[in-house]
Amino acid sequence: MPGGNPLEAARVIVGELPDFPHLPELPGRGPGADITGRAAALLVDIPTEVTPRGWRIAERPGRDFRRARSYLSADLDALEEVLDGYEGLLKLQVAGPWTLAATLEQPRSLNPSLADSGLVADLAASLAEGVANHVAEVAKRLPRATLAVQIDEPALPAVVAGAVPTASGLGRVRAPDEEFLRERLRQVVTASGGYSIVHCCSRDYPFGVIRASGARALSLDISQLGTPDYDELAAAAEAGLGLLFGYAERVGATAKAAADSVAEVWRRMAQPPAKCAEQVVITPACGLAGSSPEQARKTLGLVREAARILPELMGELS
Repeated sequence: MPGGNPLEAARVIVGELPDFPHLPELPGRGPGADITGRAAALLVDIPTEVTPRGWRIAERPGRDFRRARSYLSADLDALEEVLDGYEGLLKLQVAGPWTLAATLEQPRSLNPSLADSGLVADLAASLAEGVANHVAEVAKRLPRATLAVQIDEPALPAVVAGAVPTASGLGRVRAPDEEFLRERLRQVVTASGGYSIVHCCSRDYPFGVIRASGARALSLDISQLGTPDYDELAAAAEAGLGLLFGYAERVGATAKAAADSVAEVWRRMAQPPAKCAEQVVITPACGLAGSSPEQARKTLGLVREAARILPELMGELS
């Protein structure tokens, strides 16, 4: 979300998405509130620090690490205040192990942690423990909420393709073994407990790795889908997985246009129309941090209204 006030962000989210709010992330505050910094705040026994290039593993906890944890605590305080007594679905989100490994530098090196498989294993284990602790903390603060945990993996397609650059920019980090890819993601997904979602809004969505992780739902940007992806989506739907379809809002977009786009994807999947509204959540295509506060509020309202229209629209296609 845009801005730097966690209480205001929480109020907007709960106001526009009363049936499925989420813990806000406000990267505009700077290092520690960004996707890597937020995940770094959850790591157990692996301190991190900020460099001119981004985040790296540190020898000991410092002010950057403490700032990241302070931002997370402030965000949780705000959500707890706004959602006091809440009994519905609540989504948390955190960078996954592969995005973290691709964006967090090794200690005493400029290369990404991704280049060291042993370090990747340690990061995944630390993140898994941290995610479990995070979920327990939120459950303690909001005991009546039903938690869904979204693992954000925007870098996963590049990791799978062996396209993550080395420190020099002249080389690429070799793609990890497929089983290792699956197992590290599965480790964090499993640690999340409850209802798990894996999100990636890039092209070349790695369906195989994500489905093998044990996630109960997939989240993606439908504008990035290619023809081969529809068979993969259909298989996921037939397996009973939830599908969070991100709609890339265009100038002048309406809720009807968003619902029509989702209905078209479902039609191309050749699935029973009546099942669409049971398995699909309509979301913004990706984060809203680059939007104005007014635009972010409008986008959240648009996807909520699109979801209201969708069941009727699918009924017309039956």
